[in-house]
Amino acid sequence: MFNLDLRKLAMSAVAASALMAGGASAQEACTNYTVTDGDTLSTIAIAAYGTSNYQPIFNANRNVISNPTELKPGLVLALPCDDGSLPNGQSAQELIAAEEARNANNKVSNVYEPPIKIVTGGNYAPFADESLTGGGFLVRLASTALNRAGNNRDYSVSFVNDWSAHLETLLPLGAFDVSLAWYIPDCSNRDYEWSAETEKRCTQFDSTVSVYDTVIGFYTLPDSDYAKARSFEDFKGARLCRMEGWFTHDLEEKGVFEPHVTMIQPVSAQECMDAVLTGVADIASFEVQLAADAMSDMGLTPKDIVENPFVNTVAGLRFVTHRTNPYGRQYMAMLNAGLNEMRESGEWYAIISDTLREHNEKLMAASN
Repeated sequence: MFNLDLRKLAMSAVAASALMAGGASAQEACTNYTVTDGDTLSTIAIAAYGTSNYQPIFNANRNVISNPTELKPGLVLALPCDDGSLPNGQSAQELIAAEEARNANNKVSNVYEPPIKIVTGGNYAPFADESLTGGGFLVRLASTALNRAGNNRDYSVSFVNDWSAHLETLLPLGAFDVSLAWYIPDCSNRDYEWSAETEKRCTQFDSTVSVYDTVIGFYTLPDSDYAKARSFEDFKGARLCRMEGWFTHDLEEKGVFEPHVTMIQPVSAQECMDAVLTGVADIASFEVQLAADAMSDMGLTPKDIVENPFVNTVAGLRFVTHRTNPYGRQYMAMLNAGLNEMRESGEWYAIISDTLREHNEKLMAASN
């Protein structure tokens, strides 16, 4: 679904924009970079890779970045290599092979336990797609987690492209045990009025820890007052575009919902970007990697549309089970244990970067 080729956008116009922003002229892929005053993740990505998509940098430095808008001077960031590996480290393939060898002799229980039935949707590359190794990185993370941290469970994976059916029928009826993957709000936060969708996700489902944190950006015209907004309070009164059927709990948590804003909900990210260009919307909001893809497909640069550097949200994709499943919480605990071990060993990042490398190679081959 997302084009994550770090070098797809042309360097000239965007590099000039980065230089004007200050501090981002010396970054290079496959090196460690020390943040200086004026840097943002976007300007660093533009200088190092020629694209405003900084999600790969965020992935590689998740242990030291909690808020993408708050980079402190002196912070050292690992800028991934073109193949996704980290500077001065093992390649993703080497690390994955080492972890597989280390866990090859996990003991199998003598007690029969039925395979865990996993469902996801296809055509969602690099997250979930049958054409990618292991079915995409969400499937690889789930299947690997079930064989880490002392787990040794069989599983089956099915692709059902009707995503709404996962939560509406397939999990509630017990056709599947676990669905990959969903944005789940912070269900401990009752300080705002939950929408019906937030209520459902928080009361009918159990979920794992966040499997993959995505940065959600807010995009405007360069000369818009909203480009200079310093808080979500400054967005009130705006016409905000996010695609139909997409989650909005991050907006609800920040008080950015109707009637405080006017929501515009077309089908595609490109339509949201076009709405900003034509003045139908003031702000478009979705994943930074999807925004970079949409801008590239539309031939846009930061001279046309810019990301607000002060305001964004981070949303976590999680594996979920329905609360009527008698073994659901056991499965969530198993997956959590495996995922936590994978993060500590580096296998979590290796699987993601290896899948992104494969996905990029397929995209480049298709464009030639």
